[in-house]
Amino acid sequence: MRNRSNGFTFVELLFTMTIAGVLASAAVPSYNDYMARGRITAAVAHLAVSQLQMQQYFQNSRSYVGAPACATDTASSSHFDFSCPVQEDFHFVAQAIGKGPMAGFTLAVDDAGVARTVGVPPGWRMPSRNCWVLRRDGSC
Repeated sequence: MRNRSNGFTFVELLFTMTIAGVLASAAVPSYNDYMARGRITAAVAHLAVSQLQMQQYFQNSRSYVGAPACATDTASSSHFDFSCPVQEDFHFVAQAIGKGPMAGFTLAVDDAGVARTVGVPPGWRMPSRNCWVLRRDGSC
């Protein structure tokens, strides 16, 4: 009589699950960072368009006050709220404030074109210069 096994032993199953867990523990944080970089890029694109529209409005009216591009926008993105407080007639700061999985991120660009990261969530490092952060280590 032959002894044939039609399946896996419990030890083989545990070994396979351990390997899968180790691989997942390395892959999931990398995937989350990848998704965050994509969401930041989308927010940066929105800020760049807002800055351009504000400059065009200023060319026509010689003031940033009342510019349609400065309206608060909470609906166009599920990851960022956009606002553009006009500080004076001649100065504005367009901001992208993270929400949901992007909470803690605040990106900004002003009337002079200075792009900067205002805030990052725990685990991310602030960049050492004026730029929009793209990676956990604070690089842009």
